Amino acid sequence: MKFFLSRVYAALAAALLLASTTPAMTQPTPDPYLWLEEVQGERALAWVRERNAESEKRLQADPGFAERRRQIREVLDAADRIPYVSRTGEHFYNLWKDAANPRGLWRRTTLAEYRKPQPAWETVLDLDALGRAEGENWTWGGATCLGPAYRRCLVALSRGGADAAVVREFDLVDKRFVAGGFQVPEAKTQVAWLDADTVYVGTDFGPGSLTDSGYARVFKRWKRGQPLNQAATVFEGETKDVAASLAVDATPGFERTLVARALDFYNERLFLLQDGKPVAVAKPDDAKLQFWRERVLIELRSDWALPGRTWPRGSLLVADAAAYLKGGRDFTALFTPSATRSLAGFSLSRSVLLINVLDNVASRLEEWSVRDGRWQRREVAAPFPGDLTATALHDPLLARDELAEDYLLNAADFLQPDSLQLGRTGSDERSLLKTRPGHFDASGVRVEQRFATSKDGTRVPYFVIWPQGAQADGDNPTLLYGYGGFEVSLTPWYSGARGRVWTARGGVYVVANIRGGGEFGPGWHQAALRENKQKSYDDFAAVAEDLIARKVTRPARLGIQGGSNGGLLVGAVMLQRPELFAAVVCQVPLLDMQRFHKLLAGASWMAEYGNPDQGGDWAFLSRYSPYQNVKAGARLPRVLFTTSTRDDRVHPGHARKMAARMMELGHAPLYWENIEGGHGGAADNTQLAQMMALEYSFLWQVLGSR
Repeated sequence: MKFFLSRVYAALAAALLLASTTPAMTQPTPDPYLWLEEVQGERALAWVRERNAESEKRLQADPGFAERRRQIREVLDAADRIPYVSRTGEHFYNLWKDAANPRGLWRRTTLAEYRKPQPAWETVLDLDALGRAEGENWTWGGATCLGPAYRRCLVALSRGGADAAVVREFDLVDKRFVAGGFQVPEAKTQVAWLDADTVYVGTDFGPGSLTDSGYARVFKRWKRGQPLNQAATVFEGETKDVAASLAVDATPGFERTLVARALDFYNERLFLLQDGKPVAVAKPDDAKLQFWRERVLIELRSDWALPGRTWPRGSLLVADAAAYLKGGRDFTALFTPSATRSLAGFSLSRSVLLINVLDNVASRLEEWSVRDGRWQRREVAAPFPGDLTATALHDPLLARDELAEDYLLNAADFLQPDSLQLGRTGSDERSLLKTRPGHFDASGVRVEQRFATSKDGTRVPYFVIWPQGAQADGDNPTLLYGYGGFEVSLTPWYSGARGRVWTARGGVYVVANIRGGGEFGPGWHQAALRENKQKSYDDFAAVAEDLIARKVTRPARLGIQGGSNGGLLVGAVMLQRPELFAAVVCQVPLLDMQRFHKLLAGASWMAEYGNPDQGGDWAFLSRYSPYQNVKAGARLPRVLFTTSTRDDRVHPGHARKMAARMMELGHAPLYWENIEGGHGGAADNTQLAQMMALEYSFLWQVLGSR
C-alpha cells in the first residue's frame, strides 16, 4: 500500500528545558478537551468557527493580505504551468485545475499533441460539472484502468479531499459512468482489475473488515453483477496490521497477483496468489520486493546476512525471479550506499532500470542494463545539483510499445523552474516538452548548502535561499522548514508562490535535512525512530542555532513551519527551545502523542513513534508530546495552527486540542481550520491560496519586514 506523505512546511520553536532532561510522564493525564475530537460535533464546529473568525479578522486586516492571496492564486492558476501527465495506453492524461475549473478537468491528449506549445486536450470528466449535477463536493481520487484496451476504469471520487473515496466504473470511450457497473461506497478502498468482468477489492465490508488503522484488512474477488457482500474472500490480514494490499501484474508471460500484510509502516509479509491460495514469498520483512518480468528487485532497509555475504541496508539487488522463488540468492547489487549517497527511487523501462541517486541531497540519474550477459551501469548526463524525477513510459501490456525505452525527466531546483523532458535510455539526448515559467525575479538570489552540528556531533545539512541583496547581518526575516520523518527526503524544489510572497520581499528561506528523513538512506531515518525521535528535534534546533551563530538571522526574526509529522516537529521544538524562535506555523499536525494511535490512521504510525499504551514507550513519548508538555507561564513564540475538518488521516482534534490547551494556560495561539481539504489542507486553489496567504501574513506580522 502506498501511503502519501505530501511535502509540507516545517520547523519550529523552543523551550527552557531540553526534552532529554524533562522528567518522564509515566501516567496518562485526564483530557478535558476530548469533545474537540468529535470531527462534526456541533459544539466542536462552533468552537472552530469562532477561532476561524478571530484569526481571519486579525490576519486579513494585514495590509498585504489581499495582494499575497492574489499573487499566490495567480501562480496556482497560471495557464502556462506544466500540465503533468501519466500514460494510459496511447493517451496521456492530466488533471487540470484553474479558476474556471477549481475541482478539475480529467483530460487527455496524445504525445504528438503534448509536444506542441498549446496541445489540443479532450475532456474526459469535468469534476465541477459532476459535483453540481450530483450535489456533491467531489475531488479527484485517481483512476485504475484495465489494459491493454484501456476502455474501463475504476475512478475514485473524494468528498472534500478526504482519503476515503467512492469508487465507480467509468467508460473512457463513451466518457460516462457505466450504468450498473462496479461501484464501491465511500471508504479507504483499494481496487485492481483481474479481467473485464472481475475486480479485486479491499474496502470496508462491515464490522471486523478493517485494521486498527482504518484500512482494508480483507480482499475479495468480485464478479460483475454480483452483490459486493457475496464476493469471494481471497486474502485476509490481521486486525493489528496497518493494512492488507493487492496488486495484479498482467505482463504477458509473467502474470502474477501479489498480496501483502503491512505488519507496520515499514514491515510487510508478501504472498503470491497461486490457485487461489496465498503462498509466502521469502524476504526480510522490512525489504521492498518488486517483480520485473523475469527478474526480482529487492530494496533493503536493514543489513541482510546471507551465506558468504552481507548486503548493507540501502542496497538495491536484482536476481532471477524463478531462481529466487526456489530459494536461490544469487544477487547483483545495482546500488550500494555510501556516507553521502542513497537510493531515492527507480523506474523501469522494458530493458533498463533508471535509478535516482541522492548525492549530498541532490539527484543523479543512472541506467542499469544487461549487456554481454552482465549488468552494466551508465551515468546519465542531467542537470546537477537539484532534483530529478525520471518516469519510464513503458506499458508492458501493449503488444507493440513504441515508447518502451522512453522516459519523462523532470528537473528543478530552488531557483530554476521545472522543466519536463522526453528521453530515451542509452542516450543523453532529450527533447524539451514543457517548462514552468519563473514566477518571481531570481536575479541576485543565491542558494547555499551548509552543515550544522547536532547535540550528539552529527553533521546536519541544510539549504539557505538568500534573497537579492541579503547579507549575514543577523537581521533577516527567516523561515525554517523541516519534516524529519517516515524516510521522506526534502530535496530542492521550485515554488513560485513562496518566491513571490517571501523571497522577493526579502525573506530568507531555509530547508533542514534532519534525521528521520531519507536524505542519506535508511540509516538516516532509523537514527531518529521511536525512542530516538528526539534527535530530529535536536537536529532542527541545531540548524536554528547555526543560523543565529552565523548571523543569517536572530531569534526575533526566525520563524518555523511544518506539517503532519513536521507539525509535530515544530510543536515539540517550540516548547523545548522557545528562545530560538518568534513564529511557528503548525499545519495538519500530530500533537497529542498519548492518543495519536486511537485517532483515524494513527495506529499505522506506531512503528515511527511507539505505542503510548506501553509504559516504556510512553516514557519517551511523554518527554516531547506537545499537548502534554505545554505549560502556563512559559514565554513561547507566536503560533498559528492550520488544519482541515476533512483530514481523515491526521485527526483535526490534534490541532484543536492544542490550541484550546494553550488558550487555557494563558497563551494566545491563532487557529484556522478549513472545512474541506483532506490532509493537504485545501480542496482547490481558492482554499489553498487563502490558507497560504493567512500563513505568510502571520509570518510577516510577527517577524517584520525590512
